[in-house]
Amino acid sequence: MKLTIVVPCYNEEEMLPKTTEVLLRVAADVDRECGTATDVLYIDDGSSDRTWELVLQHAEEHPNVHGLKLSSNRGHQQALWAGLEWAAEHSDAAISIDADLQDDANQVLEMTRRFLAGDDIVYGVRRQRKSDTWFKRVTAQGFYRISRRLGGNVLYNHADYRLMSRRALRALLDFPERNLFLRGMVYSLGFPHSIVYYDRGERLAGESKYPFRKMVLFALDGITSFSVKPLRFIVWLGMSFMVISLIAIVYGLVSYLSGHVVPGWSSLLVSLWFIGGAILLAVGIIGEYVGKIYAEVKRRPRYFIEAEV
Repeated sequence: MKLTIVVPCYNEEEMLPKTTEVLLRVAADVDRECGTATDVLYIDDGSSDRTWELVLQHAEEHPNVHGLKLSSNRGHQQALWAGLEWAAEHSDAAISIDADLQDDANQVLEMTRRFLAGDDIVYGVRRQRKSDTWFKRVTAQGFYRISRRLGGNVLYNHADYRLMSRRALRALLDFPERNLFLRGMVYSLGFPHSIVYYDRGERLAGESKYPFRKMVLFALDGITSFSVKPLRFIVWLGMSFMVISLIAIVYGLVSYLSGHVVPGWSSLLVSLWFIGGAILLAVGIIGEYVGKIYAEVKRRPRYFIEAEV
């Protein structure tokens, strides 16, 4: 049996030595207790620092460390996809984890046990979000709630820390879309699965690669990739405005016939701004879906491999 730990990296030169040390220790524990040969695969997502140099160094020192270097920065989800494609060809199961090791790497052993017991997918789920700032905690929880209400197929407090069997990996790779939202795509596969709970730690070195802007864009991708309810929301919004306009017409006619017409610039301006904003919101939502269609129909490659070790 072969297990691969898939680790996307972007400008992680400060963190990579510690990450390698921890993951090699975890790999040794899995080898010893489960009899499963374990490799570590780094995917350099077009880093501008010494990340790839360190990957080459670690691969030379440790035969079970491998690396893929993408030709340019393609984003976390695309880099992770590249690693999962490699793992589907070279191993019986893959565990994806971020290079910052905020996800508890010690759970790799328990995930492997669940896999050997028959689970095709084992999700790593956070028990709580105490390590997050108040703002990040509120916005993250809001994202999960809104996604579920809008029909998004996501597991609460699960990111991209999970184990997948080769069968699950091959099923995932059958998805043709270029707009990737892996935590939703994997959860929709439906193979036998289980959950491992863990406490998320603090980043030991470097900086987060997901600022607020990227988090918002990622949330929009997740919602629009798995739900058409925002489009239905526009229909209901239009119907609501029609009802409001009918009420306003009736009120205007009654006021006119009774001689109580009072011109009001304030009410006119407020209504114009409100309706204008609603129209822009509707156009923006439609634009998100049109943009996704545009990206999908071009069928461009997800990434290019510049080097492999």
